[in-house]
Amino acid sequence: MVVVNKTNLLLLLLSLCLTLDLSSAQLRRNFYAGSCPNVEQIVRNAVQKKVQQTFTTIPATLRLYFHDCFVNGCDASVMIASTNNNKAEKDHEENLSLAGDGFDTVIKAKEALDAVPNCRNKVSCADILTMATRDVVNLAGGPQYDVELGRLDGLSSTAASVGGKLPHPTDDVNKLTSLFAKNGLSLNDMIALSGAHTLGFAHCTKVFNRIYTFNKTTKVDPTVNKDYVTELKASCPRNIDPRVAINMDPTTPRQFDNVYYKNLQQGKGLFTSDQVLFTDRRSKPTVDLWANNGQLFNQAFISSMIKLGRVGVKTGSNGNIRRDCGAFN
Repeated sequence: MVVVNKTNLLLLLLSLCLTLDLSSAQLRRNFYAGSCPNVEQIVRNAVQKKVQQTFTTIPATLRLYFHDCFVNGCDASVMIASTNNNKAEKDHEENLSLAGDGFDTVIKAKEALDAVPNCRNKVSCADILTMATRDVVNLAGGPQYDVELGRLDGLSSTAASVGGKLPHPTDDVNKLTSLFAKNGLSLNDMIALSGAHTLGFAHCTKVFNRIYTFNKTTKVDPTVNKDYVTELKASCPRNIDPRVAINMDPTTPRQFDNVYYKNLQQGKGLFTSDQVLFTDRRSKPTVDLWANNGQLFNQAFISSMIKLGRVGVKTGSNGNIRRDCGAFN
C-alpha cells in the first residue's frame, strides 16, 4: 500500500512538472519565422524611434515588463484598459505610476507590425513587450540577447489580482526572495533583476521614510551614505510635489551598467529594497562580484530575464492574439 501511495505521489509530481514545463515549452527563438520573419527588426525600429522621442521610453518599458510578468505571468494583461464592468491591473494603486511611454512603446510596435500584411494580428502583445524590453536594455548600453517567443495574450486582467504580487521599496531580502520564488526565480535572479534599477526614476515620496521618518531612534536610515542623504533632501524637500521623481541611479542614470551595484557598496541604493542587497550577508557577495565585473552581471541579467519571460506563459485556450493590446478581442 505504501509503495502504491509513493508511486501515485511521484506521478502527481511528474504531472505537475509537465504542466509547468508545457507552458514555456512552446517558446522558441524563431517562433514567427514562418508568419512574420522580420518581426524583431520591425519592433526594434519602432522602439528605437520611440526612444529618440523620449528617454523615458527605456525605464518605462522595462518596468512595465516586470509589472506584467509578476502578476499572472508575461501575458500583456497589464496593457488592458479598465471598463465599466472591470477594473483592470493597470488601475491598481501599485500600477498607477507606470509611465505612459511604456504602454505607448508596445502600441507603436503593434501598429508597425500591423502595417505589414503578413504580420497583421500574428504577433501577441506579450511577445511585443518582451522584444521591446530587450531592445530598450540594449539601446541604453546594455547587452544584446535573443528572446524566446510564442506567448499568447491573457484573457483576464483585474486590479484585484495585483495585491501582494509586486516588490515594495521597503522590502527586505526575505520578502524579496519569497516573492521572486513564487515566480520560480532564485536569490541570484532577484539580485540580477534588481539591477534594472540602474535605469529609471522614482517619486520622492517613496524615499521619505529613509531620510525623514526612519524610526523612533533616528530620522535617517543609517545605511544611507551621508552625502547621498544631503543630495536626496535637496532634491526631495518635505513639501515637494508628490509627482516629482528622481533618478534611481545617481551616478549613471541613463546607462545600463553595473554601477547600480557599486552604488550599493557606497550606501547609495535609493530604496531599502536596493540597499539591503548589500547589507544582507546572503546577497552581499553577489553584489560585490557584479560591482567588480560588469560582464558577469550582464550574463546573469540575460539569464534571469529569459527565466522571467517564461513565467505564466499562456497557451492554447488560455490565451489569444489581441487585435488591440489595450482590449480583449
